[in-house]
Amino acid sequence: MDTQEKEIREQICEVGRRVWIKGWVAANDGNISMRLGDSHVITTPTGVSKGFMSPDMLVKVDLDGNLRGGYLKPSSEIKIHLEAYRQREDIRAVVHAHPPVSTGFAAANVPLDSKSLPEVVISLGTVPLAKYGTPSTTELSDSIKDLVPCYNAILLANHGAMTLGRDVMDAYYKMESVELFATITLTAHHLGGAKQFSVPEIKKLEAVRDQFGIKIGGSACMNCGTCTGTCSLEQSTKDEYEDLITEITTKIMEEMKAGK
Repeated sequence: MDTQEKEIREQICEVGRRVWIKGWVAANDGNISMRLGDSHVITTPTGVSKGFMSPDMLVKVDLDGNLRGGYLKPSSEIKIHLEAYRQREDIRAVVHAHPPVSTGFAAANVPLDSKSLPEVVISLGTVPLAKYGTPSTTELSDSIKDLVPCYNAILLANHGAMTLGRDVMDAYYKMESVELFATITLTAHHLGGAKQFSVPEIKKLEAVRDQFGIKIGGSACMNCGTCTGTCSLEQSTKDEYEDLITEITTKIMEEMKAGK
């Protein structure tokens, strides 16, 4: 085992201890991985608490998920990690965990799209919600396919969160940011709702993003990432909502006429 692989294994174990101590994983939940070169990935094994891993317990797989080293089996959710690696060469590490507040948003099917914290707009942009996919199946990896190219943090509906980074510590720190973002958003909601930035304020923050060379993370507009006025997705959602209201109103009127 060369020095690079040894360091990667040690870093993954360190991140595993951190997410376990913070209560972001329970029992054997969560998984962590990092690229080794261009064709292999070091990842956490299945059935092991992330707080009690040792470097020798980690396994090596190729980009198709085939075991290439180790005496344990890789996590069954390695598929979402490999999907990210296949799509983006700049991604070198993935962390998947269940931070309580972020996962609460995921369970409620609510994306983290508040435009009220400058640090979040600059570093993360927005955190979209991937549709629900059955854990450990290709449904889950399929659910993130369209989001991986544009975002570094994703909520997995009714499941948890995943973050992508240039190394495993970067992916971990992004998870910290996501959970803090979720916590502040929830607190602000209880206080009447966060005050959203104006469009000119968002443009200034996006200019700062450009200065830092941050190109991925979605527009602070959130809806489609290509804000040029009325967002097509936003309009689509509005139309569906209005159609639903019309349908409900019609049914109520029909029942009233029928004397129900």
